[in-house]
Amino acid sequence: MSTATVWEISIKRALGKLEVPSDLLGQLELNRFEPLSMTISHAYAAGALPRHHDDPFDRMLVAQAMKEDLILLTADPRIEPYGVEILGA
Repeated sequence: MSTATVWEISIKRALGKLEVPSDLLGQLELNRFEPLSMTISHAYAAGALPRHHDDPFDRMLVAQAMKEDLILLTADPRIEPYGVEILGA
């Protein structure tokens, strides 16, 4: 799981926009999610993406999927123009 996803979840939880288990990090570990840190290469790629999507978290996820050859889990149709492999939610 991308560090960007955990960061976004944490922000939305703090704003009261998302209910998340208090032991989220434990649940991720229990369910064997592997962490994907944000690298300088990911950040550079995210900044260089075409402006199909303006959400910085989603742009980071797209860049990570591209750089790491990963499948992105999303229901957001604005991701499709980037050409990354998507598994729709």
